[in-house]
Amino acid sequence: MSEPTKLRFRKKKLGSYPYISVVFSITLALFAIGVFGTLVIYSKELESIVRDNVKIQVYLKNQLTTAQISAIKKQLQAKYFVTKTDPAKSIQFVSKEEAAKQFIKETGEDFKKFLGENPLRDAYLVKIDAAYHDKPSLAKIKTETEKISGVFQVYYVENVIDSINQNITKIGLVLMGLVALLLLTVVLLINNTVRLALFSQRFIIRSMQLVGAKRWFIQRPFLFQAVWHGALSGVLASALLYALVSFATKRIEDLILIQNTDRLFILAGSLVILGMVVGVISTYRAVAKYLRLSLDELF
Repeated sequence: MSEPTKLRFRKKKLGSYPYISVVFSITLALFAIGVFGTLVIYSKELESIVRDNVKIQVYLKNQLTTAQISAIKKQLQAKYFVTKTDPAKSIQFVSKEEAAKQFIKETGEDFKKFLGENPLRDAYLVKIDAAYHDKPSLAKIKTETEKISGVFQVYYVENVIDSINQNITKIGLVLMGLVALLLLTVVLLINNTVRLALFSQRFIIRSMQLVGAKRWFIQRPFLFQAVWHGALSGVLASALLYALVSFATKRIEDLILIQNTDRLFILAGSLVILGMVVGVISTYRAVAKYLRLSLDELF
């Protein structure tokens, strides 16, 4: 058999088709959803940081002893609404002297010179669990906390917290809608790419069917190729995503504060799995379609 004949035979082998263009197309599709997935992860981490910094200011009465101040802290720590993620930082004590120094530093005005005293009060800054950031819960927390012996007043910026809740809800809904739309687009794109690639194999599929080959025997090489191509595309898309995240982090150093490495690894694994699953399903459906078509329809 001559060399040209061998080359032609290899090109017509069952399950072989121009896979480079297929892998390239699937990689771009997975990379697009990976970029959007990364934005969702960053937005969730930013939301977590914002919510973690929602605090109430518990102002104490004057002339309290050290023991009384410590007793108030213990009562606050036992409350259900205090965040438990980082107990050491969930309740922070700020003395009136520290508050005065901070005020003078920020404003440049020493109010103690013309007032003759420090009118500020000792206070506890208490981080509130995200489950209690709604308006009714915060109002209840304020009432309960003010009943603690030694507490003068409880204060929180109600409008800011309401704004945070509303914006986070809106952003979450928009992101969910875009994720669903993008995922559907990516699935359709991969499906069409695989179907177009298998179009050149339709006569080989029919030939194998005519000589008595079983459906599984015909589908198997295509499905194995689909698994390989999907996995390769997922790995390439993950590599591109890693390069993009690394570049962005170098350019914007503050991104490291909202970067969740574990979730990014999960996203990378999901891209590989998505590429394999969609590739296999699309290939199975395309081959099954060509097995059902008549000879005239194949043309």
